[in-house]
Amino acid sequence: QVQLVESGGGLVQAGGSLRLSCAASGRTFSWAAMGWFRQAPGKEREFVAALRWSGSTHYTDSLKGRFTISRDNAKNTVYLQMSGLKPEDTAVYYCASSRASGWPPLKYDYWGQGTQVTVSS
Repeated sequence: QVQLVESGGGLVQAGGSLRLSCAASGRTFSWAAMGWFRQAPGKEREFVAALRWSGSTHYTDSLKGRFTISRDNAKNTVYLQMSGLKPEDTAVYYCASSRASGWPPLKYDYWGQGTQVTVSS
């Protein structure tokens, strides 16, 4: 089992920045990749970014250059740095871990509870 807890969400004005954190505990050595997803009201959950154990990263094209995924191994924490935020970035952001060997992962096994990000215009 892996437990994931997101934090860092909040209300920010358009153009601002936020850094989300995802603290992992439990069998953290079992994950091959970590990912961030988001779900806006009335929309399906969408992929944001992924980070492989090797350090490789993968982003959804529309967010490249504004969002950066990174990790702190000592803290078992993965981050999502978001800049140039827009009202359309408003969503609940989730982190997830994957044991899949493929890249980018097609399946994620554990999910956090999510953190709300609201961008005002």
